[in-house]
Amino acid sequence: MKILCINTRKGVGDQIIFLPYIHAISNKFNLPVSLLAKSTSKAKDIYYNDKHVNEIIDLEKDLDGPKGILRLSKIIREKNFSKVFIFNSSLRYNLISRLAGIKSIFQYPLFRSKDNIVLSAKIFTEEVTGKIVSTEPNLIIEKKNLNLDNNFKHICLGISASGPTKRWDIENFIKLAINIKKNIKSKFYLAGGINDIELINKFKNSIPQDDYISFEKLTIKETLPIIDNMDLMISNDTSWSHLAVALKKNTITLFMDSPVMAYGRYSSKMLTIEPIGEKDSTTHDTLGKDKISFEEVYNASIEMLS
Repeated sequence: MKILCINTRKGVGDQIIFLPYIHAISNKFNLPVSLLAKSTSKAKDIYYNDKHVNEIIDLEKDLDGPKGILRLSKIIREKNFSKVFIFNSSLRYNLISRLAGIKSIFQYPLFRSKDNIVLSAKIFTEEVTGKIVSTEPNLIIEKKNLNLDNNFKHICLGISASGPTKRWDIENFIKLAINIKKNIKSKFYLAGGINDIELINKFKNSIPQDDYISFEKLTIKETLPIIDNMDLMISNDTSWSHLAVALKKNTITLFMDSPVMAYGRYSSKMLTIEPIGEKDSTTHDTLGKDKISFEEVYNASIEMLS
């Protein structure tokens, strides 16, 4: 028997949120599954050491959309899957699965327009496995002891974000680092990529060189052992916070323009901070980055590091 799981959401955080459900399906049938995923979700980095998944099929642009239906169904047909689990309500992937000759198709209800990413996946997986499935993700990586100096607290700062409205100002992260250092011996790790170089350089110009390390030239896969050795992650609602909670790291996530009830309530390792005046209500149009309380972030950081 060969099993295909389809998760076509594009974000790294989306892929992390689906980890427990992919694991649950693999465990149900006691075999590794194949996963159809977009390369932007970094599924190959996330699952590189995970025996629940033995193959990632990249959903490239030429396979996506209506024009890719026949090409994608041909690729899937050649792999002879007997079951498919589709984590969306798209008729397209139902049709592709049928064209690929897959006999057993399990999918969300067709044409559903809105859903809670966590609850929909949980309910769907519990129905097909017949078991309660925890929402807590478990990112399985090769453990490495980096021999970090135990005289310091090692703090990762997720300064990146998918857009400016989801990004706490870099000056706030700089101020936070300076104030934490006044109370606790600390070293900081800048979780951002080459597109965040302007923000990273601002941080570098404000903090002594020995006090930080930047991820700017590292792949997601290369950063995972580093995050795994952190004492705390403080991050915008972006991929870094979701990677950290999946590695069982205490994480403070700042929600200012994304739905906290969908992306901030699935893990006990995540403490969420929302704009002043908001409680469990942030959405994609909250636009609250200037209303995140610096004192709340700072006090939560000190408490978690103590």
